[in-house]
Amino acid sequence: MINRIFILLILVLSLFGTSCFGQQLGFRIPDGVKKVKIPFQFHHNLVVIPVILNNLLPLKFILDTGVRTTILTERTYSDILNLNYDKHVVISGAGGEKLVDAYITSGVTLEIPGVKGEGHAILVLENDYIELSNFLGTQVNGILGYEVFSRFIVNINFETKMITLIKPEFFRPKKKYTKMPITIEDTKPYILVNVEQKEEKSIELKLMIDTGASHGLLIEEESHKDIYLPSHNINSNIGRGLAGDLKGKIGRLNSLSLGNYEFKQVITTFPEINTYTDSLKRDDVYRNGTIGGEIMSRFNLIFDYSAGNLYLKKNSRFKEKFEYNISGVIIKATGAFLQDYVIDDVRIGSSAEKAGLHKGDKILSVNNTDVVNAKLGQVIGYFNSKHNKLIKVEIERNGNVYKKKFRLERQI
Repeated sequence: MINRIFILLILVLSLFGTSCFGQQLGFRIPDGVKKVKIPFQFHHNLVVIPVILNNLLPLKFILDTGVRTTILTERTYSDILNLNYDKHVVISGAGGEKLVDAYITSGVTLEIPGVKGEGHAILVLENDYIELSNFLGTQVNGILGYEVFSRFIVNINFETKMITLIKPEFFRPKKKYTKMPITIEDTKPYILVNVEQKEEKSIELKLMIDTGASHGLLIEEESHKDIYLPSHNINSNIGRGLAGDLKGKIGRLNSLSLGNYEFKQVITTFPEINTYTDSLKRDDVYRNGTIGGEIMSRFNLIFDYSAGNLYLKKNSRFKEKFEYNISGVIIKATGAFLQDYVIDDVRIGSSAEKAGLHKGDKILSVNNTDVVNAKLGQVIGYFNSKHNKLIKVEIERNGNVYKKKFRLERQI
């Protein structure tokens, strides 16, 4: 799969503390109810839930352990509701290279199935800088995090696509789950893991658990003296932040141990320092990186922030091999119905780049299959099916139609 980690730098937004917003958390399960169940959609390792804004506007939000304050990705939606803005803020993107406009609005009502929250403050972006809907292929309008995890025990079952929110006083740990300690620092969960490079000594790392990042493992090379970039690596577009595309290198670690669970040959992202430094160490919370949805969704999860515990139970995805974008193209959905598919990036040296595919090419068909009625996930799947598979693609460029062909090639 591709587009694994494009949400990473939304974390820059969390530089604005809860005190900045004067926020009062307000989610409540009704009296007499112990727990509620919420169905979710699962796109590119991300959990998407329904949210109703101010009792009127149905939207979709990503459930993200990496943000403390609710984010609305486009001002259009708050304007529809005539929300008042308490403050205008300017946010710098990665490395401070670009400034984006945002607004704070308070007294907002947020409702998810069975749970209602009043008096919330949210951060509203002027424009959809990160293009969540385009890269997920479905409408996504915001991000919701700490306000949920701090109030309830959060059970995420990736097999049934169901979230269960439980009042803490009624929670009883499940016997078949493994308990691991976590710390909650600056509203975010951190966990200790062990990694090995080339079967050398085990290294303990402190990672933020980030359900709002679709990658598996991200490590800042400079954060630990024994971590180094694997000799076999590739340059890649690793995601998208407020300042645009993020660059880094992709390699494999020999193993990652999460408690008693072990993963081999883990695809790992090593971001360029100048684009990611601010999001790795902020508010005096130091970490070595993040562990995201590609790994965490291989478990069913129970977060208990109040007791500082995470409960894990491996699911049917646990043994899947780790792969990284074997075509070399990143595709996004465009158009009013998100059913036009355009190449957003082509990795230098990839088989797609050698075949002459360019950024901006509109995909018309793949292996003689018209993509007009396909979902984004299906189109991405065509380009990442298996190593050495022949791909015949018809594209439109500047009003002309071209046919290209290449074989999928595993570079890492």
